[in-house]
Amino acid sequence: MTIERAHTKYQRLLEFCRTLPPTPTAVAHPCDESSLTGAMDAARLRLIVPTLVGPQQRIQGVAKAANLDLTGVTIVDAPYSEASAERAVELVREGKAEALMKGSLHTDELMAEVVKRDTGLRTKRRVSHCFVMDVPSHEETLIVTDAAVNIAPTLEEKVDIIQNAIDLAHALQFPEVRVAILSAMETVNPKVPSTIEAAALCKMADRGQITGAILDGPLALDNAISLESVKIKQIQSPVAGRANVLVVPDLEAGNMLAKSLSFLASADAAGIVLGARVPIILTSRADSLTTRLASCAVAVLVAKARRDAATSAVA
Repeated sequence: MTIERAHTKYQRLLEFCRTLPPTPTAVAHPCDESSLTGAMDAARLRLIVPTLVGPQQRIQGVAKAANLDLTGVTIVDAPYSEASAERAVELVREGKAEALMKGSLHTDELMAEVVKRDTGLRTKRRVSHCFVMDVPSHEETLIVTDAAVNIAPTLEEKVDIIQNAIDLAHALQFPEVRVAILSAMETVNPKVPSTIEAAALCKMADRGQITGAILDGPLALDNAISLESVKIKQIQSPVAGRANVLVVPDLEAGNMLAKSLSFLASADAAGIVLGARVPIILTSRADSLTTRLASCAVAVLVAKARRDAATSAVA
């Protein structure tokens, strides 16, 4: 049986974001057809106003080969990928961009500039990655974290990872944020460290150290998202079977979960990095057009939430 990729959740997201002002975005080193087309498609839909940062002649050559019109688009010349990342981060620090978008450079090159202590975009939060997943067979959008940045996060780092995901869920206007902290089982087992951490994180939420969501864990994947599984195992929880944020023990588990959903459940995964001064759009050459646009739309909503929060703080 083939599951049709309906993209209904992403389409609703894109339609809403097209009612908002486009977000000024620094695009670091868009020097291949895939990354440049992604940025220009998002600009065409008025999701972003891109500033292209990289070797000007090379960018213009890619545009010509791909038949892309760069009329009216600002290009900031930078000679190579590391310099492109550095200049793109500078544009954010100068207030000329409210989002950062990865081009054809390596993710490590971009993130190295983002996390620099004096010239980067660090905040008090740990930087982390979220996949916003549109799974056709699942009713709700799922956020999966962290499957791309933090390899083996500590308990302290998981607090930031979870809070970043909760803030993202609010930016995406989830009516209720229900966080499942995943492990291999739903009971606390001293021999399985992730179950101990899950229990500690839930108690931290009870004490107000994590806010804005209902947390439960440890939960295995089945009893995090399947009400039938919850009924069979007789789990009493406001999150079990209804989770819309899935927090994995480590990057390996997150990577396998996200790719399993993509390749076995026909899901699409929009990627965003949070915890920096601005949202960072991470896309892959393998991403579909819809996924690329959805990643930009997620960044638009995060940028809007930041502006709204800043306005409220001033008021």
